Amino acid sequence: MVFLKTFRGSALVALFLCLAAAASWLLPMRSAADVVFDKGRLQMTLTTGEIVSLDVEWALTADQRARGLMGRERLADDEGMLFDFGVTRMVTMWMENTILSLDMVFIDEEGRVVRVAERTVPFSRDIVGSGVPVRYVLEIRAGRASELGIAEGARLVLPLDYATDAKP
Repeated sequence: MVFLKTFRGSALVALFLCLAAAASWLLPMRSAADVVFDKGRLQMTLTTGEIVSLDVEWALTADQRARGLMGRERLADDEGMLFDFGVTRMVTMWMENTILSLDMVFIDEEGRVVRVAERTVPFSRDIVGSGVPVRYVLEIRAGRASELGIAEGARLVLPLDYATDAKP
């Protein structure tokens, strides 16, 4: 009889834990409106010596980096998003829930562009990797990196003037 009471108690605990886990999946995900980005101006020195400027949103926190440009329907020619991972490391990105095709510019800790992944595929779960350790990723409208002349060897002007005190 003790075994049966213990079994019922364990079964109830297991049922409760399963229901709690299932409920967490049913809770709505944070909407795009829940994640706010500060904006600022970014400059890059091209290999030709020319300087280009972009208006970017800063993705500095884990929530901001997770949201990125997902769900965006438009991105102007002079706009983008700069992801700062806070440390130099291998970085992988993907395009799930991203409507727009983007160019991903991978930038090392010194601000040097080390890779440009052009015209990424919207809604793709394929991994787009940095290939080498980087600190930053700049996302801009697809084809814009080539139009502006952003290529390996270009440099992000450092130090960056973040519009926020948020920490990665």
